[in-house]
Amino acid sequence: MPFYETVFIARQDLSATQVEDLTKQFSDLITNNGGKIVKTESWGLRTLAYRIKKNRKGHYVLMELDTPAPALLEMERNMRLNEDVLRHISVRMDELSKGPSAILGGDRSNDNDFDKEAA
Repeated sequence: MPFYETVFIARQDLSATQVEDLTKQFSDLITNNGGKIVKTESWGLRTLAYRIKKNRKGHYVLMELDTPAPALLEMERNMRLNEDVLRHISVRMDELSKGPSAILGGDRSNDNDFDKEAA
């Protein structure tokens, strides 16, 4: 099955437990349609670059998936219909990442390579 990375932004007035419930709801959609959740990261409440639907902040959540395309499309359809989701994006990946995402301070290998070239 192909690998996907999905990031969605939930409204700022939701509590952390409501965001977890929303993430669980989307995870259940994937697993019920034959997919697998590889990694889920909550990036917390972050400031948006511009206002979206009168919100200045949003709860960011990253999900890495090993799922068939129809399951991903169903999850995206539910995200579009859900009023708590401000934005979402899904990207197909060649391979899954190792360790935490760059937002959480992981995968600094590219930074080290750049430093070595500059020296």
